[in-house]
Amino acid sequence: MKRLPARWLLYVAADCELCDHAVHVLAQARAPDFECVDIEKEASLVERYGVRVPVLHDVAGNRDLGWPFDVLEARRFLSAGMPPR
Repeated sequence: MKRLPARWLLYVAADCELCDHAVHVLAQARAPDFECVDIEKEASLVERYGVRVPVLHDVAGNRDLGWPFDVLEARRFLSAGMPPR
């Protein structure tokens, strides 16, 4: 069975304490499944996000939530990208 691409990406860098903290904030915000992407593995991502990580990216909406963000800001960002029920 083929795995669907992630809707939410968290751009991170190796040994980044802020990135670890962002994962914790997203857990507290009860974020849907997201994929951590190490920007250092792709030059274009380093160029785009190098000094900004961690950054939560909404693939479908092509929006970014840059650090710093708290639980409330993460929830707002995530809910704005969710389809209406």
